[in-house]
Amino acid sequence: MSVVKIVWVDDEMESLQSQKRFLENKGYQVTTFSNGFDALDYVKDNIVDVVLLDETMPGITGLETLAKIKEINQQIPVVLITKNETENLMDEAIGSQITDYLIKPVNPNQVWLSLKKIIDNKRLVAEKTTTSYQQQFRELFMALNSNPDYNEWMDLYKKLVYWELEMEKSDSPEMREVLANQKDEANTEFFKFVSKNYAKWIDPKSADAPIMSHNLLQYKVLPHVEKDIPTFFILIDNLRLDQWKTIQPIFAESFRILEEDTFYSILPTATQYSRNAIFSGLLPIEIEKKFPLEWKNDEEEGGKNLFEEVFFRAQLKRLKKDNIKVSYTKVIHHHDGVNLVNNVHNLLSNDLNIIVYNFVDMLSHARTEMEVLKELAGDEVSYRSVTKSWFEHSALHQALKKIADKKIKLIVATDHGTVRVKTPHKVVGDKQTTTNLRYKHGRNLNYDNKDVLAFKDPRVAGLPVPNVNSSFIFAKEDGFLCYPNNYNHYVNYYRNTFQHGGISLEEMIVPVIKMVSKSIE
Repeated sequence: MSVVKIVWVDDEMESLQSQKRFLENKGYQVTTFSNGFDALDYVKDNIVDVVLLDETMPGITGLETLAKIKEINQQIPVVLITKNETENLMDEAIGSQITDYLIKPVNPNQVWLSLKKIIDNKRLVAEKTTTSYQQQFRELFMALNSNPDYNEWMDLYKKLVYWELEMEKSDSPEMREVLANQKDEANTEFFKFVSKNYAKWIDPKSADAPIMSHNLLQYKVLPHVEKDIPTFFILIDNLRLDQWKTIQPIFAESFRILEEDTFYSILPTATQYSRNAIFSGLLPIEIEKKFPLEWKNDEEEGGKNLFEEVFFRAQLKRLKKDNIKVSYTKVIHHHDGVNLVNNVHNLLSNDLNIIVYNFVDMLSHARTEMEVLKELAGDEVSYRSVTKSWFEHSALHQALKKIADKKIKLIVATDHGTVRVKTPHKVVGDKQTTTNLRYKHGRNLNYDNKDVLAFKDPRVAGLPVPNVNSSFIFAKEDGFLCYPNNYNHYVNYYRNTFQHGGISLEEMIVPVIKMVSKSIE
């Protein structure tokens, strides 16, 4: 490791010689100056890792020196050392982007700790992350192999997401690989678990099932609606749990997060099924029966999510909640977002405002079509990063900031997640077979049983029967379903893209978050 180069600027440097020697004994190279001008000349021409800067000096003050250092190199960390503890000085120093702040008299260990924090922070965090995961690895392994129920699966997935985000701080490719393997193993077991239990969950007579798409609003949203505080239910399409965790700090700036929960998306984990189930409060087979004109199967012409508001108002009526004042807003295009920002204040007169925001879904679909997005979101880390960047600059964020000072409740959820697909599986079907990569339905489907969960009778899975003898199949883990014709082309085109519709932790266990504005005590 190269020697860390410190510049220390103080007009009383003679009295700090023992501190200089202390740091040199710790392996730092320390160059000292008694005024800001000489220090600036040195910083212009030399590599400097950290500047220790006295605030009160004759000629040019510490803050003036700081401003000029930042002009030379914005990235150099500066520690301001001062006798002055006044609030306005601290505000000015922090506003000028100091890295740390020490009050005189300083002892050598204080200075050393500050340098360690600045220079070794990344390494120390990476080492601690790796060690902590190693300690938790066995616990996760045991949990995976102890036949978890649906609640334990949600906890397990939360822990895996936590470590996935923590591992971004680690510089150990080996540990990242161990975690990736553990997640793959979890998805293998999760597929078996869902295969065994899914039909039981969606049986209307079932007494033991997780909250799923079709009862999300009934249990997680409507109980929180009250007359004097507007509730906003925001459904961000296609938002995985790890993506939520990435944008969570941005929400936390304006809102108090009361509960971070998860629920299970129904199968297929695709917008037209899961989102219509959320708003109707019904399984797809029931939607088709009650709304034969509005429900469209995959192969039918026309939009598949055009009647969410109709479905939702019917659900309110069924639950005898149709006395509440409701609005429904859908943001698909840029101009919808602009309208939302301009009109968000008008929504405060409603009891419940539903906002469906389609960005993340567009991103994941566009990603398979556009080479630029393949570059931008080539793996989970960059996919999260793109999501964060989008949300920070989105109309949704702008609109929420405009009403953050009002007394409101906020519930954020999604309809399903996505998984990065890597393993192709061959499926043969007739012309009527659907083109989805993570699920298919059709007659006479030919596939390898071990690659998919199959429902020969879709009704068992709460799904309509599009044609006589139609069956549904769902891809497992990171699999994607391809036809034999032009097989290699499609495999290479879709491998490593984010897809949804099948069975994985990422697609099925998704966030539902309850927040209030900070003005609500």
